[in-house]
Amino acid sequence: MSSQLPSPDDQSAGAASPPLPPPPADRDGAGAAGGSAVVALVVVLVAAFMELLDATIVSVAAPAIARDLGASEAAVQWMVAGYTLALGAGLITGGRLGDQFGRRRAFLIGLAAFVAASAACAFAPNPAALVTTRVAQGLAGGLMVPQVFGIIRSAFAPAARARAFGAYGAVLGLASVAGPLLGGLLVEADLFGLGWRAIFWVNVPVGVGGLVLGARVLPESSAPRRTRLDLPGAALAAALAVLVLLPLVQGRDWGWPWWGFAVLAAAVPVAALLWLRERAVAARGGQPLLDPALLRVRAVAAGLAVATLFFGAIGSFFLMLSLYLQWGTGRSAWQTGLVILPYAIGSILTSGVGVRFAARAGRALLVSGALVLAVSQAHLLLVVRDGAAPSYVELAAPLFVGGLGLGLTAPSLVNVVLAGVPERDAGAAGGVLTTVGQLGNALGVAALGAVFFAALETGFDRGAGPLAAYGDALVAVLPWQAACYCAAAALMTLLPRAARPE
Repeated sequence: MSSQLPSPDDQSAGAASPPLPPPPADRDGAGAAGGSAVVALVVVLVAAFMELLDATIVSVAAPAIARDLGASEAAVQWMVAGYTLALGAGLITGGRLGDQFGRRRAFLIGLAAFVAASAACAFAPNPAALVTTRVAQGLAGGLMVPQVFGIIRSAFAPAARARAFGAYGAVLGLASVAGPLLGGLLVEADLFGLGWRAIFWVNVPVGVGGLVLGARVLPESSAPRRTRLDLPGAALAAALAVLVLLPLVQGRDWGWPWWGFAVLAAAVPVAALLWLRERAVAARGGQPLLDPALLRVRAVAAGLAVATLFFGAIGSFFLMLSLYLQWGTGRSAWQTGLVILPYAIGSILTSGVGVRFAARAGRALLVSGALVLAVSQAHLLLVVRDGAAPSYVELAAPLFVGGLGLGLTAPSLVNVVLAGVPERDAGAAGGVLTTVGQLGNALGVAALGAVFFAALETGFDRGAGPLAAYGDALVAVLPWQAACYCAAAALMTLLPRAARPE
Protein backbone atom coordinates (compact mmCIF):
# COMPACT_ATOMS: atom_id res chain seq x y z
CA MET A 1 0.00 0.00 0.00
CA SER A 2 1.15 3.50 -0.69
CA SER A 3 -0.18 6.37 1.27
CA GLN A 4 0.94 9.57 -0.36
CA LEU A 5 -1.41 12.13 1.07
CA PRO A 6 -1.16 15.31 -0.95
CA SER A 7 -2.32 18.74 0.05
CA PRO A 8 -2.61 22.10 -1.64
CA ASP A 9 0.89 22.82 -0.42
CA ASP A 10 2.65 19.87 -2.00
CA GLN A 11 0.25 19.06 -4.85
CA SER A 12 0.99 15.38 -4.54
CA ALA A 13 0.17 12.97 -7.24
CA GLY A 14 -1.67 10.02 -6.00
CA ALA A 15 -1.76 6.44 -5.46
CA ALA A 16 1.35 4.53 -5.60
CA SER A 17 3.47 7.34 -6.82
CA PRO A 18 5.51 10.16 -5.31
CA PRO A 19 3.99 13.64 -5.62
CA LEU A 20 3.80 14.94 -9.17
CA PRO A 21 5.18 18.38 -10.07
CA PRO A 22 2.70 21.00 -11.21
CA PRO A 23 2.06 21.06 -14.97
CA PRO A 24 3.27 23.76 -17.33
CA ALA A 25 1.23 26.89 -17.74
CA ASP A 26 -1.98 26.36 -19.69
CA ARG A 27 -3.03 27.68 -23.02
CA ASP A 28 -6.53 27.74 -24.47
CA GLY A 29 -7.89 26.93 -21.03
CA ALA A 30 -11.47 28.14 -21.17
CA GLY A 31 -12.01 27.17 -17.56
CA ALA A 32 -15.22 26.16 -15.88
CA ALA A 33 -17.55 28.21 -13.78
CA GLY A 34 -19.61 27.61 -10.67
CA GLY A 35 -21.21 24.20 -10.50
CA SER A 36 -19.38 22.94 -13.58
CA ALA A 37 -16.04 23.46 -11.86
CA VAL A 38 -17.23 21.50 -8.83
CA VAL A 39 -18.45 18.64 -11.02
CA ALA A 40 -15.14 18.69 -12.91
CA LEU A 41 -13.32 18.39 -9.59
CA VAL A 42 -15.53 15.45 -8.57
CA VAL A 43 -14.73 13.67 -11.85
CA VAL A 44 -10.96 13.92 -11.50
CA LEU A 45 -11.10 13.07 -7.78
CA VAL A 46 -13.11 9.93 -8.46
CA ALA A 47 -10.60 8.88 -11.12
CA ALA A 48 -7.67 9.50 -8.76
CA PHE A 49 -9.49 7.56 -6.04
CA MET A 50 -9.93 4.57 -8.37
CA GLU A 51 -6.27 4.62 -9.39
CA LEU A 52 -5.09 4.59 -5.77
CA LEU A 53 -7.51 1.82 -4.88
CA ASP A 54 -6.18 -0.35 -7.69
CA ALA A 55 -2.62 0.25 -6.51
CA THR A 56 -3.45 -1.02 -3.01
CA ILE A 57 -6.49 -3.26 -3.18
CA VAL A 58 -4.83 -6.14 -5.01
CA SER A 59 -2.34 -6.76 -2.20
CA VAL A 60 -5.19 -7.65 0.16
CA ALA A 61 -7.05 -9.67 -2.47
CA ALA A 62 -3.91 -11.45 -3.78
CA PRO A 63 -4.29 -14.64 -1.71
CA ALA A 64 -7.89 -15.09 -2.90
CA ILE A 65 -6.86 -14.42 -6.50
CA ALA A 66 -3.97 -16.89 -6.29
CA ARG A 67 -6.19 -19.55 -4.76
CA ASP A 68 -8.95 -19.14 -7.37
CA LEU A 69 -6.73 -18.92 -10.45
CA GLY A 70 -3.99 -21.26 -9.27
CA ALA A 71 -1.46 -18.47 -9.65
CA SER A 72 2.21 -19.10 -8.96
CA GLU A 73 4.19 -16.94 -6.56
CA ALA A 74 5.78 -15.17 -9.53
CA ALA A 75 2.35 -14.42 -11.00
CA VAL A 76 1.25 -12.90 -7.69
CA GLN A 77 4.29 -10.61 -7.80
CA TRP A 78 3.53 -9.60 -11.39
CA MET A 79 -0.06 -8.70 -10.47
CA VAL A 80 1.35 -5.96 -8.25
CA ALA A 81 4.64 -5.12 -9.97
CA GLY A 82 3.18 -5.16 -13.50
CA TYR A 83 0.68 -2.44 -12.60
CA THR A 84 3.19 -0.11 -10.94
CA LEU A 85 5.80 -0.76 -13.64
CA ALA A 86 3.37 0.16 -16.41
CA LEU A 87 2.08 3.16 -14.48
CA GLY A 88 5.60 4.46 -13.93
CA ALA A 89 6.62 3.82 -17.52
CA GLY A 90 3.63 5.80 -18.79
CA LEU A 91 3.68 8.85 -16.51
CA ILE A 92 6.15 11.09 -18.34
CA THR A 93 4.91 10.21 -21.82
CA GLY A 94 1.30 10.46 -20.64
CA GLY A 95 1.91 13.90 -19.20
CA ARG A 96 3.47 15.11 -22.44
CA LEU A 97 0.61 13.69 -24.50
CA GLY A 98 -1.77 15.75 -22.39
CA ASP A 99 0.39 18.86 -22.73
CA GLN A 100 0.52 18.46 -26.49
CA PHE A 101 -2.93 17.17 -27.47
CA GLY A 102 -5.07 18.45 -24.60
CA ARG A 103 -5.35 17.31 -21.00
CA ARG A 104 -9.12 16.83 -21.10
CA ARG A 105 -8.82 14.58 -24.16
CA ALA A 106 -5.94 12.58 -22.67
CA PHE A 107 -7.76 12.23 -19.33
CA LEU A 108 -10.95 10.91 -20.91
CA ILE A 109 -9.06 8.47 -23.13
CA GLY A 110 -7.05 7.29 -20.12
CA LEU A 111 -10.18 6.90 -18.00
CA ALA A 112 -11.98 4.96 -20.74
CA ALA A 113 -8.97 2.66 -21.11
CA PHE A 114 -8.78 2.23 -17.33
CA VAL A 115 -12.45 1.18 -17.18
CA ALA A 116 -12.00 -1.25 -20.08
CA ALA A 117 -8.89 -2.73 -18.49
CA SER A 118 -10.69 -3.08 -15.15
CA ALA A 119 -13.46 -5.07 -16.83
CA ALA A 120 -10.84 -7.21 -18.55
CA CYS A 121 -9.20 -7.86 -15.16
CA ALA A 122 -12.56 -8.97 -13.78
CA PHE A 123 -13.01 -11.41 -16.69
CA ALA A 124 -9.46 -12.80 -16.48
CA PRO A 125 -9.62 -16.61 -16.78
CA ASN A 126 -6.03 -17.30 -15.73
CA PRO A 127 -3.01 -15.61 -14.11
CA ALA A 128 -1.38 -14.64 -17.41
CA ALA A 129 -4.52 -12.83 -18.55
CA LEU A 130 -4.81 -11.01 -15.22
CA VAL A 131 -1.18 -9.88 -15.30
CA THR A 132 -1.63 -8.63 -18.88
CA THR A 133 -4.77 -6.69 -18.05
CA ARG A 134 -3.14 -5.26 -14.91
CA VAL A 135 -0.34 -3.92 -17.12
CA ALA A 136 -3.02 -2.37 -19.35
CA GLN A 137 -4.57 -0.79 -16.27
CA GLY A 138 -1.22 0.70 -15.31
CA LEU A 139 -0.64 2.13 -18.79
CA ALA A 140 -4.11 3.69 -18.74
CA GLY A 141 -3.37 5.19 -15.32
CA GLY A 142 -0.11 6.57 -16.71
CA LEU A 143 -2.12 8.52 -19.26
CA MET A 144 -4.90 9.58 -16.89
CA VAL A 145 -3.12 10.59 -13.67
CA PRO A 146 -0.74 13.29 -15.04
CA GLN A 147 -3.70 15.30 -16.35
CA VAL A 148 -5.36 15.80 -12.98
CA PHE A 149 -3.45 18.88 -11.87
CA GLY A 150 -3.71 20.59 -15.24
CA ILE A 151 -7.47 20.07 -15.26
CA ILE A 152 -7.84 21.44 -11.72
CA ARG A 153 -5.75 24.47 -12.64
CA SER A 154 -7.92 25.06 -15.71
CA ALA A 155 -11.24 24.54 -13.92
CA PHE A 156 -10.61 26.83 -10.94
CA ALA A 157 -9.53 30.42 -10.52
CA PRO A 158 -6.29 30.85 -8.54
CA ALA A 159 -8.15 31.81 -5.35
CA ALA A 160 -10.16 28.57 -5.39
CA ARG A 161 -7.35 26.19 -6.32
CA ALA A 162 -6.11 25.78 -2.76
CA ARG A 163 -9.51 24.42 -1.71
CA ALA A 164 -9.60 22.15 -4.75
CA PHE A 165 -6.16 20.71 -4.00
CA GLY A 166 -7.19 20.37 -0.35
CA ALA A 167 -10.17 18.28 -1.45
CA TYR A 168 -7.82 16.23 -3.63
CA GLY A 169 -5.56 15.50 -0.68
CA ALA A 170 -8.52 14.58 1.53
CA VAL A 171 -9.91 12.15 -1.06
CA LEU A 172 -6.56 10.42 -1.51
CA GLY A 173 -6.21 10.17 2.26
CA LEU A 174 -9.62 8.51 2.36
CA ALA A 175 -8.60 6.17 -0.46
CA SER A 176 -5.49 5.07 1.43
CA VAL A 177 -7.74 3.98 4.29
CA ALA A 178 -10.47 2.55 2.07
CA GLY A 179 -8.15 0.45 -0.13
CA PRO A 180 -7.36 -2.43 2.23
CA LEU A 181 -10.78 -2.28 3.90
CA LEU A 182 -12.73 -2.25 0.63
CA GLY A 183 -10.57 -5.01 -0.79
CA GLY A 184 -11.17 -7.20 2.23
CA LEU A 185 -14.89 -6.41 2.31
CA LEU A 186 -15.49 -7.15 -1.37
CA VAL A 187 -13.59 -10.43 -1.22
CA GLU A 188 -15.40 -11.56 1.92
CA ALA A 189 -18.86 -10.39 0.80
CA ASP A 190 -18.60 -12.40 -2.45
CA LEU A 191 -21.16 -10.13 -4.12
CA PHE A 192 -23.20 -11.99 -6.73
CA GLY A 193 -20.66 -14.81 -6.43
CA LEU A 194 -17.96 -12.59 -7.95
CA GLY A 195 -15.43 -13.05 -5.13
CA TRP A 196 -12.21 -11.13 -5.82
CA ARG A 197 -13.44 -10.07 -9.26
CA ALA A 198 -15.66 -7.49 -7.55
CA ILE A 199 -12.58 -5.35 -6.76
CA PHE A 200 -12.27 -4.68 -10.49
CA TRP A 201 -15.96 -4.58 -11.39
CA VAL A 202 -16.52 -1.74 -8.95
CA ASN A 203 -14.47 0.53 -11.25
CA VAL A 204 -16.78 0.04 -14.23
CA PRO A 205 -19.99 1.89 -13.22
CA VAL A 206 -17.98 4.56 -11.41
CA GLY A 207 -15.69 5.09 -14.39
CA VAL A 208 -18.55 5.17 -16.90
CA GLY A 209 -20.27 7.83 -14.80
CA GLY A 210 -17.03 9.81 -14.74
CA LEU A 211 -16.74 9.59 -18.53
CA VAL A 212 -20.29 10.85 -19.08
CA LEU A 213 -19.84 13.77 -16.70
CA GLY A 214 -16.29 14.50 -17.78
CA ALA A 215 -17.24 14.80 -21.44
CA ARG A 216 -19.73 17.52 -20.43
CA VAL A 217 -17.86 19.59 -17.85
CA LEU A 218 -14.08 19.16 -18.06
CA PRO A 219 -12.27 22.18 -19.52
CA GLU A 220 -9.60 21.70 -22.17
CA SER A 221 -6.06 22.97 -21.74
CA SER A 222 -2.60 22.27 -23.11
CA ALA A 223 0.97 23.41 -22.69
CA PRO A 224 2.05 26.64 -24.40
CA ARG A 225 4.82 24.93 -26.37
CA ARG A 226 4.52 21.63 -28.24
CA THR A 227 7.33 19.13 -27.82
CA ARG A 228 8.30 16.00 -29.70
CA LEU A 229 7.57 12.80 -27.81
CA ASP A 230 10.61 10.68 -26.99
CA LEU A 231 8.96 7.38 -27.88
CA PRO A 232 12.24 5.52 -28.59
CA GLY A 233 13.50 6.61 -25.18
CA ALA A 234 10.28 5.40 -23.56
CA ALA A 235 10.60 2.04 -25.34
CA LEU A 236 14.22 1.63 -24.21
CA ALA A 237 13.31 2.52 -20.62
CA ALA A 238 10.47 -0.02 -20.63
CA ALA A 239 12.76 -2.69 -22.08
CA LEU A 240 15.38 -1.95 -19.43
CA ALA A 241 12.83 -2.35 -16.64
CA VAL A 242 11.57 -5.66 -18.03
CA LEU A 243 15.11 -7.02 -18.45
CA VAL A 244 15.80 -6.30 -14.78
CA LEU A 245 12.47 -7.45 -13.34
CA LEU A 246 11.88 -10.56 -15.44
CA PRO A 247 14.74 -12.70 -14.06
CA LEU A 248 14.20 -11.40 -10.51
CA VAL A 249 10.52 -12.37 -10.49
CA GLN A 250 10.67 -15.52 -12.60
CA GLY A 251 14.16 -16.77 -11.78
CA ARG A 252 13.16 -19.06 -8.92
CA ASP A 253 10.28 -20.59 -10.90
CA TRP A 254 12.68 -21.18 -13.79
CA GLY A 255 15.27 -22.79 -11.53
CA TRP A 256 17.70 -19.92 -12.09
CA PRO A 257 18.84 -20.99 -15.61
CA TRP A 258 21.95 -19.44 -17.15
CA TRP A 259 19.89 -17.56 -19.71
CA GLY A 260 18.01 -15.83 -16.90
CA PHE A 261 21.29 -14.25 -15.84
CA ALA A 262 21.97 -13.46 -19.51
CA VAL A 263 18.69 -11.55 -19.64
CA LEU A 264 19.74 -9.58 -16.57
CA ALA A 265 23.16 -8.89 -18.11
CA ALA A 266 21.45 -7.61 -21.27
CA ALA A 267 20.12 -4.73 -19.19
CA VAL A 268 23.61 -3.18 -19.21
CA PRO A 269 23.88 -2.48 -22.97
CA VAL A 270 20.22 -1.40 -23.06
CA ALA A 271 20.95 1.09 -20.25
CA ALA A 272 23.92 2.35 -22.26
CA LEU A 273 21.74 2.78 -25.36
CA LEU A 274 19.15 4.65 -23.31
CA TRP A 275 21.85 6.96 -21.94
CA LEU A 276 23.22 7.70 -25.41
CA ARG A 277 19.72 8.26 -26.77
CA GLU A 278 18.83 10.74 -24.02
CA ARG A 279 22.11 12.62 -24.47
CA ALA A 280 21.43 12.93 -28.20
CA VAL A 281 17.87 14.20 -27.65
CA ALA A 282 19.08 16.77 -25.10
CA ALA A 283 21.93 17.88 -27.38
CA ARG A 284 19.55 18.80 -30.19
CA GLY A 285 17.29 20.77 -27.87
CA GLY A 286 14.55 18.15 -27.39
CA GLN A 287 12.96 16.95 -24.17
CA PRO A 288 14.34 13.53 -23.21
CA LEU A 289 12.69 11.30 -20.64
CA LEU A 290 15.75 11.81 -18.46
CA ASP A 291 18.07 14.70 -19.21
CA PRO A 292 21.56 13.39 -18.35
CA ALA A 293 22.47 16.89 -17.16
CA LEU A 294 20.00 16.49 -14.29
CA LEU A 295 22.11 13.69 -12.82
CA ARG A 296 24.91 16.20 -12.25
CA VAL A 297 22.62 17.99 -9.78
CA ARG A 298 23.30 16.45 -6.37
CA ALA A 299 19.71 16.77 -5.18
CA VAL A 300 18.40 14.89 -8.23
CA ALA A 301 20.99 12.10 -8.12
CA ALA A 302 20.43 11.57 -4.39
CA GLY A 303 16.66 11.91 -4.81
CA LEU A 304 16.51 9.20 -7.46
CA ALA A 305 18.40 6.80 -5.20
CA VAL A 306 16.15 7.71 -2.26
CA ALA A 307 12.98 7.19 -4.32
CA THR A 308 14.16 3.77 -5.50
CA LEU A 309 15.00 2.54 -2.00
CA PHE A 310 12.11 4.17 -0.17
CA PHE A 311 9.29 3.19 -2.51
CA GLY A 312 10.90 -0.19 -3.18
CA ALA A 313 10.57 -1.05 0.50
CA ILE A 314 6.96 0.17 0.65
CA GLY A 315 5.94 -1.54 -2.57
CA SER A 316 7.01 -4.97 -1.39
CA PHE A 317 5.81 -4.73 2.19
CA PHE A 318 2.03 -4.95 1.96
CA LEU A 319 1.88 -7.82 -0.49
CA MET A 320 4.08 -9.97 1.75
CA LEU A 321 2.31 -8.86 4.91
CA SER A 322 -1.04 -9.79 3.37
CA LEU A 323 0.23 -13.26 2.40
CA TYR A 324 1.56 -13.77 5.93
CA LEU A 325 -1.67 -12.62 7.56
CA GLN A 326 -3.99 -14.71 5.37
CA TRP A 327 -2.01 -17.84 4.55
CA GLY A 328 0.17 -17.81 7.64
CA THR A 329 -2.05 -16.69 10.52
CA GLY A 330 -5.32 -17.71 8.87
CA ARG A 331 -6.95 -14.26 8.88
CA SER A 332 -9.62 -13.42 6.34
CA ALA A 333 -9.22 -10.69 3.73
CA TRP A 334 -11.46 -8.40 5.80
CA GLN A 335 -9.42 -9.04 8.96
CA THR A 336 -6.26 -8.34 6.97
CA GLY A 337 -7.66 -4.97 5.90
CA LEU A 338 -8.41 -4.13 9.53
CA VAL A 339 -4.84 -5.03 10.54
CA ILE A 340 -3.44 -2.71 7.85
CA LEU A 341 -5.81 0.14 8.77
CA PRO A 342 -3.59 1.59 11.57
CA TYR A 343 -0.82 2.14 9.04
CA ALA A 344 -3.09 4.33 6.92
CA ILE A 345 -4.38 6.19 9.98
CA GLY A 346 -0.83 6.90 11.15
CA SER A 347 0.15 8.30 7.76
CA ILE A 348 -2.90 10.58 7.73
CA LEU A 349 -2.04 11.95 11.18
CA THR A 350 1.49 13.02 10.23
CA SER A 351 1.16 13.90 6.56
CA GLY A 352 -0.14 17.37 7.39
CA VAL A 353 2.82 17.92 9.73
CA GLY A 354 5.27 16.86 7.03
CA VAL A 355 3.80 19.21 4.44
CA ARG A 356 3.36 22.14 6.86
CA PHE A 357 6.97 22.15 8.03
CA ALA A 358 8.65 21.04 4.78
CA ALA A 359 9.67 24.62 3.98
CA ARG A 360 11.39 24.93 7.39
CA ALA A 361 12.90 21.54 8.12
CA GLY A 362 12.01 19.27 5.22
CA ARG A 363 15.23 17.26 5.20
CA ALA A 364 15.07 16.61 8.95
CA LEU A 365 11.47 15.40 8.61
CA LEU A 366 12.41 13.10 5.71
CA VAL A 367 15.27 11.53 7.63
CA SER A 368 13.13 11.18 10.75
CA GLY A 369 10.31 9.55 8.82
CA ALA A 370 12.61 7.03 7.13
CA LEU A 371 14.19 6.07 10.45
CA VAL A 372 10.78 5.73 12.10
CA LEU A 373 9.82 3.36 9.30
CA ALA A 374 12.98 1.33 9.92
CA VAL A 375 12.13 1.14 13.63
CA SER A 376 8.60 -0.03 12.80
CA GLN A 377 9.98 -2.84 10.63
CA ALA A 378 12.33 -3.90 13.44
CA HIS A 379 9.43 -3.87 15.91
CA LEU A 380 7.29 -5.97 13.55
CA LEU A 381 10.18 -8.41 13.13
CA LEU A 382 10.26 -8.98 16.90
CA VAL A 383 6.50 -9.59 16.90
CA VAL A 384 6.55 -12.08 14.03
CA ARG A 385 9.69 -14.00 14.95
CA ASP A 386 8.09 -14.97 18.28
CA GLY A 387 6.48 -17.83 16.36
CA ALA A 388 2.97 -17.55 17.75
CA ALA A 389 0.10 -16.01 15.81
CA PRO A 390 0.27 -12.33 16.82
CA SER A 391 -2.78 -10.53 18.15
CA TYR A 392 -4.35 -7.52 16.50
CA VAL A 393 -2.78 -5.12 18.99
CA GLU A 394 0.67 -6.67 18.58
CA LEU A 395 0.47 -6.10 14.81
CA ALA A 396 -1.31 -2.74 14.93
CA ALA A 397 1.33 -1.06 17.10
CA PRO A 398 4.32 -1.34 14.69
CA LEU A 399 2.08 -0.71 11.67
CA PHE A 400 0.75 2.51 13.22
CA VAL A 401 4.32 3.64 13.88
CA GLY A 402 5.22 2.86 10.28
CA GLY A 403 2.32 4.97 9.07
CA LEU A 404 3.56 7.88 11.17
CA GLY A 405 6.94 7.60 9.44
CA LEU A 406 5.40 7.42 5.99
CA GLY A 407 3.34 10.57 6.60
CA LEU A 408 6.45 12.50 7.57
CA THR A 409 8.29 11.47 4.43
CA ALA A 410 6.25 10.63 1.36
CA PRO A 411 4.17 13.81 0.82
CA SER A 412 7.19 16.15 0.93
CA LEU A 413 9.96 14.09 -0.65
CA VAL A 414 9.71 15.45 -4.19
CA ASN A 415 9.30 19.05 -3.05
CA VAL A 416 12.42 18.86 -0.89
CA VAL A 417 14.41 17.37 -3.77
CA LEU A 418 13.19 20.06 -6.16
CA ALA A 419 14.45 22.78 -3.83
CA GLY A 420 17.94 21.89 -5.08
CA VAL A 421 16.97 22.00 -8.76
CA PRO A 422 16.96 25.15 -10.95
CA GLU A 423 13.41 26.39 -11.49
CA ARG A 424 13.60 25.77 -15.26
CA ASP A 425 14.32 22.06 -14.63
CA ALA A 426 11.81 21.49 -11.82
CA GLY A 427 9.10 20.00 -14.03
CA ALA A 428 11.46 17.55 -15.75
CA ALA A 429 13.12 16.54 -12.47
CA GLY A 430 9.76 16.04 -10.74
CA GLY A 431 8.49 13.84 -13.55
CA VAL A 432 11.61 11.67 -13.44
CA LEU A 433 11.42 11.35 -9.63
CA THR A 434 7.77 10.30 -9.84
CA THR A 435 8.55 7.70 -12.48
CA VAL A 436 11.57 6.32 -10.62
CA GLY A 437 9.45 6.01 -7.46
CA GLN A 438 6.99 3.80 -9.36
CA LEU A 439 9.78 1.74 -10.91
CA GLY A 440 11.37 1.39 -7.47
CA ASN A 441 8.04 0.08 -6.21
CA ALA A 442 8.03 -2.61 -8.89
CA LEU A 443 11.70 -3.42 -8.28
CA GLY A 444 11.00 -3.86 -4.56
CA VAL A 445 8.19 -6.30 -5.26
CA ALA A 446 10.53 -8.27 -7.53
CA ALA A 447 13.77 -8.27 -5.52
CA LEU A 448 12.39 -8.50 -1.98
CA GLY A 449 9.68 -10.84 -3.20
CA ALA A 450 12.43 -13.19 -4.35
CA VAL A 451 13.86 -13.16 -0.81
CA PHE A 452 10.42 -13.78 0.70
CA PHE A 453 9.46 -16.70 -1.53
CA ALA A 454 12.90 -18.32 -1.30
CA ALA A 455 12.64 -18.29 2.51
CA LEU A 456 9.08 -19.61 2.26
CA GLU A 457 10.18 -22.54 0.10
CA THR A 458 12.98 -23.34 2.55
CA GLY A 459 10.50 -23.33 5.43
CA PHE A 460 8.14 -25.75 3.74
CA ASP A 461 11.05 -27.96 2.64
CA ARG A 462 12.05 -28.47 6.28
CA GLY A 463 8.49 -29.40 7.22
CA ALA A 464 7.34 -26.16 8.83
CA GLY A 465 3.64 -25.41 9.04
CA PRO A 466 2.04 -22.38 7.34
CA LEU A 467 2.39 -20.08 10.35
CA ALA A 468 6.09 -20.87 10.83
CA ALA A 469 6.91 -20.89 7.11
CA TYR A 470 5.21 -17.58 6.30
CA GLY A 471 6.50 -16.08 9.53
CA ASP A 472 10.07 -17.06 8.63
CA ALA A 473 9.60 -15.62 5.13
CA LEU A 474 8.42 -12.28 6.50
CA VAL A 475 11.23 -12.26 9.07
CA ALA A 476 13.70 -12.86 6.22
CA VAL A 477 12.54 -9.80 4.28
CA LEU A 478 11.91 -7.29 7.10
CA PRO A 479 15.62 -6.59 7.76
CA TRP A 480 16.12 -5.81 4.07
CA GLN A 481 13.22 -3.40 4.12
CA ALA A 482 14.57 -1.74 7.27
CA ALA A 483 17.98 -1.51 5.58
CA CYS A 484 16.36 0.23 2.58
CA TYR A 485 14.86 2.85 4.88
CA CYS A 486 18.17 3.35 6.70
CA ALA A 487 20.05 3.72 3.42
CA ALA A 488 17.40 6.15 2.18
CA ALA A 489 17.78 8.16 5.41
CA ALA A 490 21.54 8.37 4.87
CA LEU A 491 21.08 9.57 1.28
CA MET A 492 18.48 12.11 2.41
CA THR A 493 21.25 13.99 4.20
CA LEU A 494 22.45 15.01 0.72
CA LEU A 495 19.15 16.71 -0.08
CA PRO A 496 18.39 20.41 0.47
CA ARG A 497 17.53 21.45 4.03
CA ALA A 498 13.96 22.42 3.16
CA ALA A 499 11.44 22.62 0.37
CA ARG A 500 10.94 25.91 -1.43
CA PRO A 501 8.38 28.12 0.33
CA GLU A 502 5.09 28.19 -1.58
